[in-house]
Amino acid sequence: MCDKLPETSLLEQVVLRERQARDRSWWPQMAATYWPDSRVHLTWYAGDGPGFVTASERMSHRGDRSVHRLSAPVVHRGGDRAWLELPAAIEVRSDVNDVPVDLVSYTRIGYRLERREDEWRIAALDVVYERDTIAAVLPGTQIDLPHHAFAGYRSSYAVLAWHLHRRGYDVSGDLLGDDQPGPRDEYYANTFAWLHG
Repeated sequence: MCDKLPETSLLEQVVLRERQARDRSWWPQMAATYWPDSRVHLTWYAGDGPGFVTASERMSHRGDRSVHRLSAPVVHRGGDRAWLELPAAIEVRSDVNDVPVDLVSYTRIGYRLERREDEWRIAALDVVYERDTIAAVLPGTQIDLPHHAFAGYRSSYAVLAWHLHRRGYDVSGDLLGDDQPGPRDEYYANTFAWLHG
């Protein structure tokens, strides 16, 4: 895959292709970015990378689609390991009592990549959740959604968790988020220890 690119660009392409493939329902391309023993941990899924591809395909067939607006990733290298942090806005079009709404969840996606037999693939994907919003598609339209609908959900991903829960998905309450700096900072420390270990 893009083997003529400089190493940093090659690493960036792995994660960008993974996100592009998920947004476009290109499941074989998405699967090709993960090692078989990789792991993924996010709101509605925790398991291995191949399983995440399969679950994403099922999710898409149910009509649950999202689009990821991406910023430039930051790349850290350590021999045959790399870690990329990719800022992303997860956009979901939905409705609340027949009112079209747009949900946006602001995140930082962390990818651990490993080079094995001269090929880079994803070894782990983790998400740090920042905040999220919901608004009517048409300005000035009232959304009949009381504040207490989000009670019990973490502030860094309350709207996304609420949406996924009403669509029938189990949502983890122990994810990485800026509302819990202790576990978030431990994740970064462990990631850099892994990178240089």
